[in-house]
Amino acid sequence: QVQVVESGGGLVQAGGSLRLSCAASGRTFSSYAMGWFRQAPGKEREFVAAISWSGGSTYYADSVKGRFTCSRDNAKNTVYLQMNSLKPEDTAVYHCAASPPRPEWLITIPSAYPYWGQGTQVTVSS
Repeated sequence: QVQVVESGGGLVQAGGSLRLSCAASGRTFSSYAMGWFRQAPGKEREFVAAISWSGGSTYYADSVKGRFTCSRDNAKNTVYLQMNSLKPEDTAVYHCAASPPRPEWLITIPSAYPYWGQGTQVTVSS
């Protein structure tokens, strides 16, 4: 069982930056892939970024590629999402999720992640 708690959301102007953190419990954190998803009002939850258990592989949605960076510190049981050049369309609740080892093609799919945090609100003003 893994529990995850997000932090770091807030209100920022367009062009600004935020860093989200996701603290996870459990001794098996280092064996889990970690993903970030977001959900805006009236929209479906969408994949944002993910990182493999070792941190050796990262994955990004086209909409955030080049602006967001996902990293992890297994010694601290924490995964990060550095968000730069934020746009109003990035406004959403951002969720962190944990997945036991799965085939890599599943890493962008929400249903592959059994453990989810409550989310943190990110609001980007124009």
